[in-house]
Amino acid sequence: MKHRHQLVAGLALAISAAFGHAHAYPSKPIRLIVPNAPAGLADISARLVAAKLTEAMGQQVIVDNRVGAGSTIGTAMAVKATPDGYTLLAVFDSHASNPHLFKNIEYDTLADLAPISLLVRGPLLLAVHPKLNVKTVQDLVQLAKMRPGALNFATVGPGSPARLLMELLKLEARIDVTNVPYKGAGLAVNDLVTGQVDAMFATVPTLNGFVKAGRLHAIAVTSEKRNPAVPGVPTMKETFLNFTAESWVGILAPAKTPRAIIAQINSEIVRILAQPELKTRFAEMGYETVGSTPAEFDRWIRVETERWGKVIRSQKITIE
Repeated sequence: MKHRHQLVAGLALAISAAFGHAHAYPSKPIRLIVPNAPAGLADISARLVAAKLTEAMGQQVIVDNRVGAGSTIGTAMAVKATPDGYTLLAVFDSHASNPHLFKNIEYDTLADLAPISLLVRGPLLLAVHPKLNVKTVQDLVQLAKMRPGALNFATVGPGSPARLLMELLKLEARIDVTNVPYKGAGLAVNDLVTGQVDAMFATVPTLNGFVKAGRLHAIAVTSEKRNPAVPGVPTMKETFLNFTAESWVGILAPAKTPRAIIAQINSEIVRILAQPELKTRFAEMGYETVGSTPAEFDRWIRVETERWGKVIRSQKITIE
């Protein structure tokens, strides 16, 4: 009888162990949806982190670009996915402005997604064409006041950082400039470099090569502090105290994803972003790695959403 009890107990332990092993997370590949185009900041960040997560978690993390409708299509796909940790979402700045731009958005930005970690953050660069003969933000503002509506700013969509920062500058400096919308950053930058438009806010990697080549002039970065990737370039805050903004990327999951899985992914991401290799890679692009807690990233999203909502309402920005 004793042996029988031992046999039953041993069998129960074996079944329990097998069951636990079969359901250990992750036990299959993970999909990381990027609702933005390939080669952009969100895509680059997602792919760098996905490669490291694949190594760390023993399952492939597959980046899946789902572009459209200002990144809302891919985001909606993530929201509707089974909340089991096998679908994640990498979002860019527009995640915080979209709720104020799209009337029929299919999800609640704050309620339907669970923040995991802020990955990277960094400034945008305000650059002008050399023909303007503008060296500082003050010069640009003075020129805009002398010629209301004459200066053209390239933007990429109503909810893009390029557009929102242009509108913020109009508010802070009380100037009138003309918005020239483009369907893609490549077209906008090309027209800026050739002098078809006068100025643009864009990420440091997008513009810095042209700045170094002398084809564009960088007059400010939008972060709190000056950035070593663009040495000598002052901050917007040095001219307008309330003018700070950063480009950023973070990872979320469907809202009901188990907290234990959220914590596991967060722990791996924080460890990955602390690696010197990744820190250096992002620093070369003008970004710093973050690796926040889920709660910190939640606060970040809420602050960004409220801040850009005020700008959008004040400037009456709509989807064009």
